[in-house]
Amino acid sequence: MNSRDLLRITSRTFAIGIERLPGTLCDAATIAYLLLRVSDYLEDNQEMDAEEKVALLNVWVNILREDEIVETLTGKLTNANTENPDAIVAQHAREILLHLRSLPYEVQEIIIGHVVNSTQGMARWTEQGPNVKDEKDLDDYMFEVAGRVGYLVTQLFAWYSLAIRRKEKEIMPLAREFGLGLQTVNVIRGLREDFERGWVYVPKKFLADMGISKEQLFDPEHREQALKVLDMMTDKAERHLAHALQYVKSLPWWQHGIRLGCIFPLMFAIRTLAVCRHNAQVFSLKSEAKITRNEVKKIVLNSTLWGWSNIWLDRYYKSLNIIGD
Repeated sequence: MNSRDLLRITSRTFAIGIERLPGTLCDAATIAYLLLRVSDYLEDNQEMDAEEKVALLNVWVNILREDEIVETLTGKLTNANTENPDAIVAQHAREILLHLRSLPYEVQEIIIGHVVNSTQGMARWTEQGPNVKDEKDLDDYMFEVAGRVGYLVTQLFAWYSLAIRRKEKEIMPLAREFGLGLQTVNVIRGLREDFERGWVYVPKKFLADMGISKEQLFDPEHREQALKVLDMMTDKAERHLAHALQYVKSLPWWQHGIRLGCIFPLMFAIRTLAVCRHNAQVFSLKSEAKITRNEVKKIVLNSTLWGWSNIWLDRYYKSLNIIGD
């Protein structure tokens, strides 16, 4: 199975954007994404205890640094549950690393540096456990798993484009916000699933402000307070995504492929946020708050036609952020 196939089985929505990136950028972003999926698999795996997860995350760091052979990891994953696409990616770590080594050296260094830092952050949080005290804690976690990805792709863009390189320092803070915005939406969408595996990423302060516990967040008897907590989370996501919009608008209009690689996930996120806002389905095991395939197709088509225009981006972003449009 090649890298593009692995990308598509792990995330069709991210694949849509990554595959619009030009030339080597597409290969680089694909490999970076897959390497991070290996890290995510080790962090999220429900078949391992925290100690084993931390140990394997550290092994993965050593492999990325070429201090250990990749078989040290893949040898432990031969019986992994391949119903999980991330498990398949982790089993193909050797092939992914070989593809990485075919990329320009500077690109390799960018990818490895950020994937190592992100993986170490995941290990720290896995060791610490599901203890998100306040918004600062949540931002710290989300920076490790997503904000660093914003840095990674921005450095890749800057490597590829002189115009972006000239404004790299200016847009780096926005890149962090972009990552935090996407991850906050992921947290909101995955609230119930994360709770079932023992994690609640909602800051304890948010829950305390509404006078409920993490268990009561999912109890229909406390739905009014839970929805207010959800409002706090969606407001937070919207603040981050507003900066993400500024990030996209700062990219050169003529770098249409790079812009689309960022516009798609941004527009998917803001539409998903609109669907989740004050929606009790977020707390349910039986249903899921998500956008439809038709909405995805419409966003892709409209963005491809008009994504070069910042005026259009502002208008479209606002339209997607309204329920019922």
